Amino acid sequence: MQPDEPAYSAFKSKSGLGRIAGAMRYSLKGLASAWKHEHAFRQELWVIVPATIAALLLPVSAIEKLLLVGSMVLVLVVELLNSAIEAVVDRISLERHPLSANAKDFGSAAVMLTVLFSAATWAVVLWALFRP
Repeated sequence: MQPDEPAYSAFKSKSGLGRIAGAMRYSLKGLASAWKHEHAFRQELWVIVPATIAALLLPVSAIEKLLLVGSMVLVLVVELLNSAIEAVVDRISLERHPLSANAKDFGSAAVMLTVLFSAATWAVVLWALFRP
């Protein structure tokens, strides 16, 4: 960075309600874009919405409901980050490159680990609920 360059992006507002409103608009725009362009995000939502309803109806503690729903929200968060990584890699170049492949594979592995964590969370809670 050159000494005369600002230390922050000129595109960001500095503070106040305008910043919060802008952040909310960008967040909603990101969710809409993920729904429109990311097949995996849509697939995960098709599972997560009914599973969330089921979790809220299960006769388990509030903490267990939070774990069930939170573990699924974590899957969506990591999926969004994975999609962001893929978009940046593709923006830089569509050429095949080992570092690009690594970045995409790391993001995919992160999604897989959160899906496994969510599945394990559900298994533990349901096992405790339905064990003989």
